[in-house]
Amino acid sequence: MASRLEQDLSCPICCELFRDPVVLSCSHSFCKVCLENWWKDKPLKTCPVCKSQISMDPSLSLTLKNLVETFTEERRQTSPSPAQPECSLHSEKLRLFCEDHQDLVCLVCRDSRTHKDHSFRPIEEAAQELREKLRRDLTPVQENLKVLARSRAQLESSEAHITAQARRAQTQIRAQFEKLHQFLREEEESRMKALREEEEQKTQRMKDMMAAVSRDMEAVSQSVSETEELLRAADASFLLQYKTAAKRLQQRPLVEDMGPGALIDQAKHLGNLGFNIWRNMKSLVQFYPVILDPNTAGPEMILSEDLSSVRRGEAQEVPQNPERRRYEVLGSEKFVSGTHSWDVEVGENQYWFVGVIEFVQGRDVTEEREWSIYFDNGNYSACSPSVPDKRLSVKKNLQRVRVKLDFGTKTLTFTDPDTNTDLHTVTEFISEGLTPYLYTYIKHVPLKILPRNITVTVEPTALCFSP
Repeated sequence: MASRLEQDLSCPICCELFRDPVVLSCSHSFCKVCLENWWKDKPLKTCPVCKSQISMDPSLSLTLKNLVETFTEERRQTSPSPAQPECSLHSEKLRLFCEDHQDLVCLVCRDSRTHKDHSFRPIEEAAQELREKLRRDLTPVQENLKVLARSRAQLESSEAHITAQARRAQTQIRAQFEKLHQFLREEEESRMKALREEEEQKTQRMKDMMAAVSRDMEAVSQSVSETEELLRAADASFLLQYKTAAKRLQQRPLVEDMGPGALIDQAKHLGNLGFNIWRNMKSLVQFYPVILDPNTAGPEMILSEDLSSVRRGEAQEVPQNPERRRYEVLGSEKFVSGTHSWDVEVGENQYWFVGVIEFVQGRDVTEEREWSIYFDNGNYSACSPSVPDKRLSVKKNLQRVRVKLDFGTKTLTFTDPDTNTDLHTVTEFISEGLTPYLYTYIKHVPLKILPRNITVTVEPTALCFSP
């Protein structure tokens, strides 16, 4: 049971010793947090004890706070130390530690049949030894905790990176679609304008023809009226005017035909409309035979937004996912069959690698084999698993390198597309899949995958689309 002093130092709301005590104008005291929670959502502030309305903000009671701290310290110092535990079977003090049962025992337990031939140690000695053992066992667990913490930090970083990737992709997708939408709006306006102009032109022609017909109708109607009036005249008057009337009746205007092309040329405006719009859109789009995979790019490899070029820059914070390379960047697609070729613009870059990599899964590790050509210190060389460094004879500095991979003939060729010169040919590989890769050591000078020209041709029996 709590003492009278402890009751006086306890909050009437939580019944615990005061924490940050405040005193109201009615002299009642409460924990600051308890009082705030009590007043929460209440229209009027009243004392929880006497219900008096409180108009002033409660003030902190330093005197009460000091009393609580003094009381807590004195109670801690005067509290009795825990008594030595007793045996539940014999009500004797537990004085020994049974190593076989790993439990505390009394002297009676030691001599009992239950603990016959067991080993016993003094409690202090056993506790010290087991503490040391527990500390040793704790060390790898603590290290494991650190590893888990680092793993969690990496996962959190990866989560943030995924979110950033998604936001960048959304922005680029919207920008690309807005570009296409703008083209379609302009294309629609252009075609609607051409239709309006044809409508105005041909409608005006009809109006002009109708006006001419109206004038001819008025003239003919007048001639008819005059002739009918003449028919009712006296014979002498009729005969005097007959020749003029007969001549006038012979002058009948010709009815003008509309002629061909008078109507709207709907076939021109609507025929293959979707196809013609799509064909005109090819000037807006580009096709890259190789797309670089940002998830494989080393921390210092900076990719362009369209994932077609790479340059070296300042190291970025990127997740260490399994696909991540240390230095180079890989293509997003592994080629396993057919024929593939792509051009890489090396330009003025003074240190680069262009080639393909094969990943061979071994029993314990994944082996990498690469075939490439590279430029370093003004020299061009080829690299392969069998010949890591083969000097190439190149007469002029390369601006572009064409890589052609033919699984049918099992050949890999590197050529200069500007001069159509063969730089290096590989026939040694038989692979289930090769992945393009690029690497540069020079900062700010990119290597670029060049786009292919897109052509659309219509043949008598088929539509051909080729990049």
